[in-house]
Amino acid sequence: MIFQGILILIGTFLVMEGITWCTHKYVMHGFLWYLHEDHHQPKYPHPFEKNDLFFVIFAAPSIALIYFGNEAGYDYRFWVGFGIAAYGAAYFFVHDIFIHQRFKLFKNIDNAYFKALRKGHKVHHKHLGKEEGECFGMLWVPYKYFKEAAKSKKKQRIKT
Repeated sequence: MIFQGILILIGTFLVMEGITWCTHKYVMHGFLWYLHEDHHQPKYPHPFEKNDLFFVIFAAPSIALIYFGNEAGYDYRFWVGFGIAAYGAAYFFVHDIFIHQRFKLFKNIDNAYFKALRKGHKVHHKHLGKEEGECFGMLWVPYKYFKEAAKSKKKQRIKT
């Protein structure tokens, strides 16, 4: 039972990347742009954005699934909810802390994957409007950015 639950959790976590990509492209850059728009603008003088409401929107189904799955004896809903919550925690650490530096941690990570992640997100944010966006995912990095980051890291090693 626990092994199946962990597989469901991992599967849910992986599926969430696709759900995040679709939600970001078609919902956040679509009909809920008015909540996401401030995230693409120069920083406000305060620490919160309307975009932060998506945390509540995405946490609600996770909380409900965990609650009802727990009530039913830790059935699949518990593990799906926990997988969504795990992805949400990863999203917070990667997007808010690592990429946007809302808390000044992990500033000098010298890893090709993490550099590619930052580059992809930077390319996404070069578009201030809701149209013409790219790189809508969070953990999946388009190969071209990974390749660019690896090449940059290699050049850096040669210089030293």
